[in-house]
Amino acid sequence: MPSCSMKELWRRSDFKEGTKTMVINTNYSALSSGRQLGESQGMLNKSLARLSSGSKLVNPSDDAAGFAVSARFDAQINRTQAAVDNIGNAVSFSQTQDGYLKKVAKALDRMSELSLLALDETKSDTDRGLYNNEFTKLGAFVTASSTRDFNGVSMFGSSAINVTVNSEGTSNFAYSAVNLSLNSYTVATGSTITTTANASTALTNVKAAINQLATDRATVGANQAALNMYQEQLGVSKDNLTAANSRIKDVNVADESTTFAKYNILVQAGTAMLAQANASPQSALRLLG
Repeated sequence: MPSCSMKELWRRSDFKEGTKTMVINTNYSALSSGRQLGESQGMLNKSLARLSSGSKLVNPSDDAAGFAVSARFDAQINRTQAAVDNIGNAVSFSQTQDGYLKKVAKALDRMSELSLLALDETKSDTDRGLYNNEFTKLGAFVTASSTRDFNGVSMFGSSAINVTVNSEGTSNFAYSAVNLSLNSYTVATGSTITTTANASTALTNVKAAINQLATDRATVGANQAALNMYQEQLGVSKDNLTAANSRIKDVNVADESTTFAKYNILVQAGTAMLAQANASPQSALRLLG
């Protein structure tokens, strides 16, 4: 083989060593190793993002259709929780309302007792005056209760309150009103027991108010029972939506941990192989030595 100078060797694009081609200008092995290392590093980063976020839908590109469905589920879950909160406020309204009605019931019970005591003809007018003083104050308490409100909303008005009971805002529950300004209440609270005749009339009026109050408290109880049913129904709906959404977007930690370990090893191996590929062209120096 004719000899050649160093300059001529560097001008050539490749050298033959046995049956293999040794290339200096283009290191294909390094390019291929670098590409595969980049792919492994990308998958490792994606796996790390999934593990750290707990979601397998970190970016819309991970699953475009699943991402859209999950986004709708998220919005519906939030709306369902808002409806649950609305019902919870209505339940609190009802409980506060019934708390006042319990006190009104206690006042009316005492008023009926005072009316009966005033019917006793062995009592003097002075005694009836004392009974009437307490009777009047209790009546004023019942009247004052009719003006109470909950967060600025009258608890004892004449109009029903609409409570939204679904996530779409299309279904309302009409919370039946309890009105302490009805005639049966105002007549009883406006009575007096200064005489036996007045006491007899007052007793009749107060008993009518007690009967009306029993009906009103039953109405409050029915309202509470219905609200509790709606609240439970929404709770079940929210649980099912959350489970469905979880199947779409939540990462399986066990599977993803295995994937992370796989690509972590590939990145380490790829890094080592890239270093090896980058060093291989230096073998040409041995041919030039």
